[in-house]
Amino acid sequence: MSERARIPKPAARRLSLYLRMVQDRIEQDGAADRVSSRELGEVAGVADAQVRKDLASFGAGGQPGVGYRLHDLHRGLRQALGLQQPWRAVLVGAGNIGRALLAYPRFAQEGFEIVAVLDRGGGVVGRRIAGHVVQSMANLSEVIRRSGAQLGVIAVPPDEAQAVAEALVEAGIRGVLNFAPRALRLPKSVPVVAVDFTEALERLAFEVTASRPGSGRSRSGG
Repeated sequence: MSERARIPKPAARRLSLYLRMVQDRIEQDGAADRVSSRELGEVAGVADAQVRKDLASFGAGGQPGVGYRLHDLHRGLRQALGLQQPWRAVLVGAGNIGRALLAYPRFAQEGFEIVAVLDRGGGVVGRRIAGHVVQSMANLSEVIRRSGAQLGVIAVPPDEAQAVAEALVEAGIRGVLNFAPRALRLPKSVPVVAVDFTEALERLAFEVTASRPGSGRSRSGG
């Protein structure tokens, strides 16, 4: 079993938050070369002890009262999260969400390259968007074979998402990022990460409502 497989999923989500903070700190001119478990805990909303446990899961060790070396921790976090290699992805859906994803520059900076864009709609196929010529879903298998893509990003209407996901898996995609507000049924061997904007807003509304005076619950009292 790999080191990555031994890291629980909740811890992996926190590692991603730690990585964002560490990377931002490195990019700041004149920033200190170390970070403490307390600072990392603040970005993830957990105690110092939990941070130290999370980081120890992949062998990162800090010094009491001194903290963790930023560059060593950055390298260790990226390796623990599987980011030591580049990842190629195909995007299915050239609508508003798909276009926004194509315009986001940080994907490439973090080692994620969208290598092809596909869509079912004849009105958009053949058009050039953010440097990509939108291709037909009929060419999906060939596109994935030719590009070597490992990941699929779904940005289609909910009633199309399941069929698109199945087509991606059949074509050899190893993991799916789903922006369609619909749960996908795929083999357990194919990880699915869902990004549901409505669910996120509902959680936010709950947190805001629950944190009001007299609600009986504070935001930090969960």
